[in-house]
Amino acid sequence: MNGKNNSLSVLIKKCTLYLIKIIFIISRMEPAVLLITLACGFVMSRFGFPPLVGYLGAGFILYTLEIDENTLPLLEKIADIGVYLLLFAIGLRLDLKSLVKPEVLVTSGVHMFSFVIISLSILKIFAFLGFSQIAGLNENQLLLLAFALSFSSTVFAVKTLDDKGEMVSLYGQIAIGILIIQDLFAVVFLTFSKGELPSIYAFALLLLPFLRPLIHAIFDRVGHGDLLVLFGLVMTLVFGAFLFEKAGLKPDLGALVMGILLSGHTKTQELTKSIFYFKELFLVTFFLTIGLKGLPTTEDLVLAVLLTLVLPIKWLIFLTILTRFRIRARTAFLSSSALMTYSEFGLIVCSVASLNGWLPEQLIIVLAVSLALSFLFASPLNQVSEQMYQYLHPFLAFIEHNKAKSEDTPIRIGHPRFLILGMGRIGTGAYDALKKNFGNVVVGIEHKPELVARHHRQKRRVILGDASDTDFWHKLEPNENIEHILLTMSRHHGNLLAFEQLKGSSYEGKVSAIALYQEEISHLSKMKIDQVYDIYESAGVGFVNSMISEIQRNKPPTKKKTLLKKYYTRKKVKKRKED
Repeated sequence: MNGKNNSLSVLIKKCTLYLIKIIFIISRMEPAVLLITLACGFVMSRFGFPPLVGYLGAGFILYTLEIDENTLPLLEKIADIGVYLLLFAIGLRLDLKSLVKPEVLVTSGVHMFSFVIISLSILKIFAFLGFSQIAGLNENQLLLLAFALSFSSTVFAVKTLDDKGEMVSLYGQIAIGILIIQDLFAVVFLTFSKGELPSIYAFALLLLPFLRPLIHAIFDRVGHGDLLVLFGLVMTLVFGAFLFEKAGLKPDLGALVMGILLSGHTKTQELTKSIFYFKELFLVTFFLTIGLKGLPTTEDLVLAVLLTLVLPIKWLIFLTILTRFRIRARTAFLSSSALMTYSEFGLIVCSVASLNGWLPEQLIIVLAVSLALSFLFASPLNQVSEQMYQYLHPFLAFIEHNKAKSEDTPIRIGHPRFLILGMGRIGTGAYDALKKNFGNVVVGIEHKPELVARHHRQKRRVILGDASDTDFWHKLEPNENIEHILLTMSRHHGNLLAFEQLKGSSYEGKVSAIALYQEEISHLSKMKIDQVYDIYESAGVGFVNSMISEIQRNKPPTKKKTLLKKYYTRKKVKKRKED
């Protein structure tokens, strides 16, 4: 009994120590660090880049001001906490079944093997050209460097998908699954790089899945608010990172496993939102620490630029492999674009190899600059990935598998008067209010399969589809009955994409949209959407009541409002005429 009490006491002390360190670091943070970081993040966001690119630049600037890792010795610890929380959040959203799908598991392995072989050849060419950083490396060292370059950034992909509201999209799930498999490869390498096997107690961690009912029971009883946040931090830092580290395993893996054990609970989404800002704040520190490692030389910059030019090869390999698994061209294209970076895990692999004397330390700076440049390279491309897909569609259609999954399946929505794009809380309230006032003439579109299943159980007419996906509009059958379309997706970006597709079709009916921020309201109003509603002022039913009043003040349109697909192949038009 005393042993159990001692173990519990150690865990509580460890958790308390972590929290005290967080408070201490934030309170001791030099004003210059905060100001420069904020300024760099703001400037990058104004130019359309993710703020994280600015945080990397801030790290380099701070290094020139002689504010480095030695000046802020605990900065690395809080950066680690940011990565732990990131992996914990991934675990919360992870569907384990997605990891064993061939398009995830096989793609991860085949891509890593292919890219290592190709990049090994490229590194040999660079060594032949006389780059001093790699000229003296032997075959095994070059192979290790190629292995580090084969990873894609989990931080970048998750941030990009999260900002676009596409974490739960099919391409987002494929990208996240591939990243997790890659991270597991990194964890295996780091474990064996210690030169020692995990502790015998590591086998006890195999019992964790059997404790899931108990963990979920505690989850049920922690309530909400600050206690829920503390519960998430304890699960991440204590039962995840600390226990796994003591067992001789990577703490990152522990944080991921804890997230997976909590996934599927009814309060998972609430917990994800509760720790969101902690995760965001601590990840700022992670990118700062990359820049604080030192300034590159001119030769380092040239080599880093050349390595960045290799990224399209990484993208093309992903694209080719995914399409061989009958993944649609658009899905494969967007997944590959999200993975077209170098990785913080590759940087960690290189750091560990340097500590063990396997690689020269200068390569850490080269890889850090390559990582930053890969973010700068991939960020704008991911912002316009949908437009790029349309431009490259002829080429992508050529490499697409002849039997791509669900490619030719038409989407039939019946003959509703109202179409709701996005069936979250606001969309559901809108659906119920419209049905109550006008009858069963409403159809919802939702891209989350589990949400569609729930709506079906509640007798709502909801169809699985992603309204921000251009292929959704390709497959949507023409409809002459729709009078009003409601854009109620949770992300502004998704509503914009859907409206762009509507503008390109022959639809002439009304369009209403919700917005979260004032700048979003202004943006939508300038695009000439009929009604734009503040989500805080007109949530759900209130939003629809305003719209219903507008409908009832006007007579029903005498001209039918036809929703047509923007892209109609001649073959399909000809077939329809023959029928």
